[in-house]
Amino acid sequence: MGLRGSKQPDAQVLLLGLDNAGKSTLLYKLKHNICVGTVPTIGFNVEMFEARKNSKNIALTLWDVGGQRKMREHWMSFHQDAAMVVFVVDSSGRERLEEARRELEKTLRSEQLRGRPLVLIANKQDVNGALTVTELKDKLNLKKICSGRDWFVQPCSASTGVGVEEAFRRVVHMVK
Repeated sequence: MGLRGSKQPDAQVLLLGLDNAGKSTLLYKLKHNICVGTVPTIGFNVEMFEARKNSKNIALTLWDVGGQRKMREHWMSFHQDAAMVVFVVDSSGRERLEEARRELEKTLRSEQLRGRPLVLIANKQDVNGALTVTELKDKLNLKKICSGRDWFVQPCSASTGVGVEEAFRRVVHMVK
């Protein structure tokens, strides 16, 4: 899956979500197929991937941007070149769901992201009491805030790997 040579990426993908949603765990599970212990991301992590879309190779650059409140102020500076948004939600973190909804809505209102597709990753499905995809769609009001763009919700567990490959395939399929 690694990128060879110095070919420019075909698409840049923003990986956003609140702190502790599992963005970095997801990124490294996808890149190295291992569950790594992570610490809160200060700044960002960047990984490159090759994939096939419509019988062509495409290069994707995933930007995993820190989700702490102070980092969210800087998310906009990553919007300009983004071909799509992947927003990771902790499905077991009911107490922070409203905060996640507000941040997602604010992100999707960005003029630079108008019409860009969204894959919402319903992470931590392996945790007891995790919200289902249907519950998340309703609680995050996705039908309303995603009008005018393609969107999809993918359940997964970044730590166990369940749903991670499916999420990546969905990103490749939907990327503009």
